[in-house]
This record gives sequence, C-alpha cells and structure tokens, in this order.
Amino acid sequence: MISVLLVDDHELVRAGIRRILEDIKGIKVVDEMQCGEDAVKWCRSNHVDIVLMDMSMPGIGGLEATKKIVRFCPDIKIIMLTIYTENPLPAKVMQAGASGYLSKGAAPQEVVNAIRLVDSGQRYIASDIAQQMALSQLEPQSETPFDTLSERELQIMMMITKGQKVNEISEQLNLSPKTVNSYRYRMFSKLNINGDVELTHLAIRHGLFNSETLSGSE
Repeated sequence: MISVLLVDDHELVRAGIRRILEDIKGIKVVDEMQCGEDAVKWCRSNHVDIVLMDMSMPGIGGLEATKKIVRFCPDIKIIMLTIYTENPLPAKVMQAGASGYLSKGAAPQEVVNAIRLVDSGQRYIASDIAQQMALSQLEPQSETPFDTLSERELQIMMMITKGQKVNEISEQLNLSPKTVNSYRYRMFSKLNINGDVELTHLAIRHGLFNSETLSGSE
C-alpha cells in the first residue's frame, strides 16, 4: 500500500485529490496538511511514502518545505502538484530534491501513474514540463529574468501575482512589512520593473502562468 500525505492550503483542492485517490487500489491518503511547516513537522514524526505538495502556501511554501523534508526524511518522496509549470520553478523544485512535478491540470490517471512510478524509485515530470526544462538547458536565450530571483523572492513573487498585499504576505511569512517591501524592491530592481502590476504582466509574458490560471485557485 502506497501511503500519501496531501499538502495544500485549499481544502477543496485536497478534497478533490482525496476523491481521486480513495478509489485507487494500492494507494491510501493518510493525512492532510495546509502549510509547509505542518508538513515538515508531520513527516518528522510519521512515516509516509509520498507527499503531494503544493508550491504556493502560507508560511515557508512548498519549495522550502520540500528541502526540509528531503533533508530530515530522505526516505519520503515528494511530488510537486502546482499551477506553476514554467522554468525556473520546475528546475528549482527538482534541484531541491523532489521526485516528481505535475500541473494541477493533470488528468487523474497521470497523478496516479506519477505516484506509482515515484514510489518505485523513478522520477516523474509531466512531458510538457520536461520538454520545457530540456529546451531551456539547450537554449540559453530561453532563460527568463526570474532565474535571477532567490527562493524567497520567488515565493513573494507568487504571492503578489495571486493578489496578496504586503501586510498579508508579512503575516503569512512571519516577516515584517518592511522586510517584505525590501524583497519586493530588490525583485523590482532585478527584473527592471516598477510595481506589482508590471510584475504580474512580466510573469504572464514569460509564460510562468496565464491570466486564466491567476483567476483559479493555487
């Protein structure tokens, strides 16, 4: 039996994935967490085979949580399941030690296949994402300005593009508003832009996600 932990800050998303998996023979959802910190804490006290991890959540977020779980619990395998499908995010996630990367738009059977393959010791990256990653390595000119951002800057970038304000971000990340603004201005300088609206437009222009994606849940 493959045991699975669901980590996503949206209850409806977790419920949907649980419904997909509950009828699959040989796979069992053992628990759910709604933030990265709780997922790390749970994994350090319990055993699970696979963690289905969301990227953008309150607190440390999926990327940092992946790093911590891989470091503290190397036997646990992580599959990132997120709306963010364009580099540099998939590459950073795989470099952090994840074993799989899927879009939330993936078909239910692909999620099941990914869980089974990763549990068997293989890596699984959705074919369209893998192709983008391969092309980005072959074609240096395909790199995006977001490659220059740190992990924290990427996390704040994703929160801003979801419409979250500085005070909300500071509360969720346990940072002062001044610190969040410092990250924002550093990000704006690296990307040569002047504000949150330009940041969102730049992300869409470079294919990090599209305007329809932004209107949905992450």
